[in-house]
Amino acid sequence: MNMCFLFRAGAVAALLTLAGCASSPGGSIYVPIGGEASRAPEPPRTTGESQEPKVWRKSEQPEVVEPAETAPDTSAPSYRDSGESLSPAALSLVREADSLLRQGDAPAAIARLERAQRIAPRSAEIYFKLSEAYVASKQLGSAEQFTLKGLSLAGNDTSLQRAGWMLLADIRRARGNVAGADQAEARAAAL
Repeated sequence: MNMCFLFRAGAVAALLTLAGCASSPGGSIYVPIGGEASRAPEPPRTTGESQEPKVWRKSEQPEVVEPAETAPDTSAPSYRDSGESLSPAALSLVREADSLLRQGDAPAAIARLERAQRIAPRSAEIYFKLSEAYVASKQLGSAEQFTLKGLSLAGNDTSLQRAGWMLLADIRRARGNVAGADQAEARAAAL
């Protein structure tokens, strides 16, 4: 019986020793065959500059402020402040009309001036020449209308405006409108 007791006590002691070696308070300890554990690879480092070129995202790119485009500096105003300058073709027609008026051919001069007016429709000078041609052909109503149109296109050219107002005064006086002629002369004198 003693032998049986000793055998059981020895078996229990052996089991307790094996159980104590099999587990530890921190968990199991794995020891690979061959002794030492292999080394883990080093984690990537973020310090220092990398050898690869940096890729910038659109949102990360620095803003480059470009100079604003400025409007080209032109000497011509955005609006027309004076009458249209005459092209060589229109000027040639005006010279022909002057020559025809001196010869007394008002209808031919009017035809030349109407062609010149189609070439340069915003020229106050052509309207004033047309007015002179209509005066020569004794069509004073048309002459007054062309003078008023020329005055509306004269812009800031005071000498052209003065000539137009004086022409209008002569036309109105020839039509018997003395008050209108005086008014036109007063406008010419005010310039």
